[in-house]
Amino acid sequence: MKPKRPCPSLLSPTARLPCNPSLAPPPQWSTVEPEEGKELGAELRTQNLGRLHQGHALSSALLSTCGARASRRVAALVEGQGLQGKRLLYVPNVQQYTQLSGVGVSGPASHLAPPPVDLLPPEVCSLLNPAAIYANNEISLRDVEVYGFDYDYTLAQYSDTLHPEIFNAARDILVEHYKYPEGIRKYEYNPSFAIRGLHYDIQKSLLMKIDAFHYVQLGTAYRGLQPVPDEEVIELYGGTQHIPLYQMSGFYGKGPSIKQFMDIFSLPEMALLSCVVDHFLGHGLEFDQAHLYKDVTDAIRDVHVKGLMYQWIERDMEKYILRGDETFAVLSRLVAHGKQLFLITNSPFSFVDKGMRHMVGPDWRQLFDVVIVQADKPSFFTDRRKPFRKLDEKGSLHWDRITRLEKGKIYRQGNLFDFLRLTEWRGPRVLYFGDHLYSDLADLMLRHGWRTGAIIPELEREIRIINTEQYMHSLTWQQALTGLLERMQTYQDAESRQVLAAWMKERQELRCVTKALFNAQFGSIFRTFHNPTYFSRRLVRFSDLYMASLSCLLNYRVDFTFYPRRTPLQHEAPLWMDQLCTGCMKTPFLSDMAHIR
Repeated sequence: MKPKRPCPSLLSPTARLPCNPSLAPPPQWSTVEPEEGKELGAELRTQNLGRLHQGHALSSALLSTCGARASRRVAALVEGQGLQGKRLLYVPNVQQYTQLSGVGVSGPASHLAPPPVDLLPPEVCSLLNPAAIYANNEISLRDVEVYGFDYDYTLAQYSDTLHPEIFNAARDILVEHYKYPEGIRKYEYNPSFAIRGLHYDIQKSLLMKIDAFHYVQLGTAYRGLQPVPDEEVIELYGGTQHIPLYQMSGFYGKGPSIKQFMDIFSLPEMALLSCVVDHFLGHGLEFDQAHLYKDVTDAIRDVHVKGLMYQWIERDMEKYILRGDETFAVLSRLVAHGKQLFLITNSPFSFVDKGMRHMVGPDWRQLFDVVIVQADKPSFFTDRRKPFRKLDEKGSLHWDRITRLEKGKIYRQGNLFDFLRLTEWRGPRVLYFGDHLYSDLADLMLRHGWRTGAIIPELEREIRIINTEQYMHSLTWQQALTGLLERMQTYQDAESRQVLAAWMKERQELRCVTKALFNAQFGSIFRTFHNPTYFSRRLVRFSDLYMASLSCLLNYRVDFTFYPRRTPLQHEAPLWMDQLCTGCMKTPFLSDMAHIR
């Protein structure tokens, strides 16, 4: 057995890594641009980022456009006029702002704090831990007696080197078996093109990101490998960004004309779809969008059904399987504390057996009370007709009727209703982990009351980006501009409109830069600018917990209680949220609130 890689330790479910509160600018501060090299107001942004590091809340370029009346209005906001209470507000370097605008701040400024060393206080800039478990719903592990697991991307984490193999094999199947043009072979897999959770409009050959309210995020719609202009996207959907419910993906992500790509295996599928469409469009070839989509989907399916992917992994476990020692540690720890374990996977027994032997050892089945393979999820959770079948060591089926599920035995197919009847494992006593929100978790939570945990490998990378100074400064600046836009919009004179237009433009540029930090084409899998993505909406709905990998459990006691952070609704916390939105970060009120955030 390989030595177990040490895991980060946590003090609480929201434990954060230590952070130097002094956010002095690095020697070479630069923004992250989209890979295509698009210039998004780089000169102005670089200037403003530099000023932001010095503690300036607003850019000199924008403030110099302010007329006298507009400047006085902003200065009034800076002083805190019009806000509830008599809080002592702080805006970085307000004196310099008044010098730039040529307008003095009305009233005494003695109550303003001295200029800061940093823009963000320690409470705000402390770093999130990528090894933490995050709670959507309160859950105590003390109440959990039974733990269930999916196999692929849950017990077995795969390296990214698997995706190019899937892409290449499916691409060759299209050429050799579906007689697609030979020119498709020139395309290689681009791991930075797509993200999980995107939607694909089959009839329009459009890959796009949609938010929790069914709106397309403009700037994230692609036909082939080329972005579709915002105006064209709006025209395609009847003059709006909104996708009606009847067109959207159904409960399992498959609507009449729009499909959502929810699992990690869909990344090479999205890339191949885009490459094939790009080839047909680039060469002026006519094609039926529905046929093309089905052919690509079938080619990807063939890679799995024909066992190609299984063969690659079985030939080189060390190359493809990650964190096997940590999986063994998680399972052993749970068994040592008297927990019952089961496995329900769609993968075949021979493949699962070899992988578990690699990660855990030849006696891996002794850790599980029930093992079910080729379960055919999600229909396993809803179809009562399929009976359990017993498999022997060689994978041959037995014909006898199953009246009980025995430890150490292997079962195929079956259904959840017989599973519940034979095991009597019901409700919140059971916690099941999987990576697919629809196929693994949705039915279990909504129909059967199980507790669920989502494995989201992308979470680790996204948190590391969120922890960067560039992200924190960019987000804070966006919030400052948003707050100013909200307050200044009531003034419609020419000077105010000029300032509002400049702020709106700069805010949009910042949003594009922040998006590109995660992915140049589609941004974060969790957000569409300020709104949650459709993926995030499903994540919150179908999972009690979510984490980057199963190994995160090693950082918590088996009786630990996870508490979701109380996220204020729009009407619940106007005081401190007001200040976050205007960039007025350091106030006694916010400091008092920090310990309960």
